[in-house]
Amino acid sequence: MKKSAPPLGLYLHIPFCKSKCLYCDFYSLPRREEEMDRYTAALLQHLEEMAPRASSHRVDTVYFGGGTPSYLGVKRLEKLLKTVKKRYPVEKTAEITLEANPDSLDDWRSVRALRRAGVNRISLGVQSADGGELRAIGRIHTFAQAEAAVEAARRAGIHNLSLDLIYGLPGQSMESWRKTVERALDLGPEHLSCYGLKLEEGTPLFKTQDTLDLPGDDLQADMYLWAVRFLAERGWEQYEISNFARPGFASRHNLKYWRLEEYAGFGPGAHSDFGDVRYAYVRDLDGYCRGVAEGADMLSESERIPPRARDLEYLMLGLRLVQGVERREFEDRFRLPFAPIQAVLEAFRGTGHAAEAQGRWHLTPEGFLVSNQIIGQVLEALGQEKLRREKAAEAHDFRIR
Repeated sequence: MKKSAPPLGLYLHIPFCKSKCLYCDFYSLPRREEEMDRYTAALLQHLEEMAPRASSHRVDTVYFGGGTPSYLGVKRLEKLLKTVKKRYPVEKTAEITLEANPDSLDDWRSVRALRRAGVNRISLGVQSADGGELRAIGRIHTFAQAEAAVEAARRAGIHNLSLDLIYGLPGQSMESWRKTVERALDLGPEHLSCYGLKLEEGTPLFKTQDTLDLPGDDLQADMYLWAVRFLAERGWEQYEISNFARPGFASRHNLKYWRLEEYAGFGPGAHSDFGDVRYAYVRDLDGYCRGVAEGADMLSESERIPPRARDLEYLMLGLRLVQGVERREFEDRFRLPFAPIQAVLEAFRGTGHAAEAQGRWHLTPEGFLVSNQIIGQVLEALGQEKLRREKAAEAHDFRIR
């Protein structure tokens, strides 16, 4: 494996779960255990078929997402990891993450088997330390089970543990949010993801939102800003809108998405950005398995995006990072002026929502709260500049004729 080979992340979607949460919009299938063997076989075949395309890369991250990947069972996960390691150029230091729910990670011997198979990072969906809040969103675990899962992971030798938390839950107060974050820190994780609850259309929570006791926008903003300050005071580094880590433990796989690095997804609903093509597979287990077995079309979307055409993505994703975007990098990479973008960011610097240091522009925590608005204005400014340049080029061509 050449060190100069471009990095590649692999994402394996495991759509099975014991029970679907009331806010979940991901492609997941509760109580479909009878499909697990068929689906694992399809994933193994797809991994084998795609392996030659990755031969010139080096796989530095592997991520099992879901659904609840740990619900698939140790034996099936071991088979998948064995194939990945055998057929793909996986680095010895690759970050290999498994998402899990606390109720499916209580046996340290099973976790040890997964660690020996290659898993070295676990992302645990804790969400809240309050039992009532967990029940309100359809979670079937307790915080005591989260504590037991962390203990099992540590006993099994997992030294990179991430916990997911959600603020803005039904009935949640600032006091209960503080207790959730504090109790999560007491578990000693290396990484925290703190997400604001999103009511996605089509989910049970979306349909009943008018009957829910949801925290208002101002309270949710206070919850977020308190968490940012609280974690910073304790030595945690915020590196993305919703993600915080102890030094050296930022999620290498998730950073690929925000830095426009290549990744290849497998499974129904999985997305990829590989070989200058962005594509996704159908959100249908049967359609995916049939596509793998019969060579039938199983793509739901596919678009070729040349590197020079990724200017909007660079800005949209880069401004989610605390590192932000850099003027010279943007201009060298996309051959476009940064000045219109900087004008927008300068205006938001005046309101305390953006900042600049050593040529890099980034949003402040207050700016992250209104990031959609800021990014929207940045993209509009860039679009107007590109339109102006197109019109100028057309006028020049007309004069030449």
